[in-house]
Amino acid sequence: MTDSNGKPTTLSGLEYFAQLMAGNLPLPTMAATLPMRFTYAERGLVRMTAVADARHLNTVGGVHGGFAATVIDSVTGCAVHTHMAAGESYTTISLELKMLRPPPLDETMIAEGRVIHIGRRLGVAEGSLRNAEGKLVAQGSATCMIFRDVAS
Repeated sequence: MTDSNGKPTTLSGLEYFAQLMAGNLPLPTMAATLPMRFTYAERGLVRMTAVADARHLNTVGGVHGGFAATVIDSVTGCAVHTHMAAGESYTTISLELKMLRPPPLDETMIAEGRVIHIGRRLGVAEGSLRNAEGKLVAQGSATCMIFRDVAS
């Protein structure tokens, strides 16, 4: 089902997220570094929650902007992942982010990633991060390189 690094090898992207959300597979290790939990996945759309805590503060005591950037990178990449067949993979090659307000500390935020283009070698997704009140904290887009079987 997964290799020694946790990479899914026999599951499609959607099957992987279904197993992950059902608790049958461990969360990616990044979900421990930045507390993230998947809440919804369908083809081209992923939602997750994320909580910044005291481990994510910058030098002036606010939540580091890298927190929001990593969450946006994760949710957009995962949206692309939902289009992958078993054995296929991807990696982010470009990430663009706009910070609209400081990420709140110790508050559950909602992230959503949505695919806007899937091609043979590239996938593009847009993402948003909202606070508990629904206000936009950050928005961005990612371009992912897709690694498909040579026979595809």
